[in-house]
Amino acid sequence: MNRISEFLVGLLFGLGLMLSGMTDPGKVLGFLDLAGAWDPSLALVMGGAIAVGVAAFAVAKKRTLTFLGGALYWPDAGAVDKRLVLGSLVFGVGWGLAGFCPGPAVVSLAAGQPKAAVFVAAMLAGMALFEVLDRRFHRGAAAAGAER
Repeated sequence: MNRISEFLVGLLFGLGLMLSGMTDPGKVLGFLDLAGAWDPSLALVMGGAIAVGVAAFAVAKKRTLTFLGGALYWPDAGAVDKRLVLGSLVFGVGWGLAGFCPGPAVVSLAAGQPKAAVFVAAMLAGMALFEVLDRRFHRGAAAAGAER
C-alpha cells in the first residue's frame, strides 16, 4: 500500500508541476526576470503550494503516525549557517540559469525534454561532488574533533 500511495502522490505532484507551468524553463525564467518581462503567474502557484504546506504541517504536528500508520519523524531544527546559505545560493543560481529546480526537472526528464536530461545529469554530478567534499572536509573534521 505504501508504494501505491507514494506513486499516486508523486503522480499528483508531477501533474501539478506540469499544469502550473513549472516544467517550462521559459516560464520559470520569465518569473525570475524581475527587471524585464516579468511573469507573475508562478507566484500564485508558489502561494498555493505554501498554503497547502501550512495546512498539511498544521495537521501533521498533531499526529504521531502517518495516515498509513507509519512513524512520523520530524527533522531536528538546525541553525542558519554558512553551509545553508551557500547551498541556497547555489540552488538559486542553478534555478536561474537553467529554469529548472529538481522536482520539475525530473518531471520534464520523464516527459522527454533534452534540456532536463542535461540539468538532471549536472544535478546528480553536483550531489555526488557534495557528498565527496562533505565527507572529506565536514564529516572528516567532525570525526577528527571527536577523537581529540
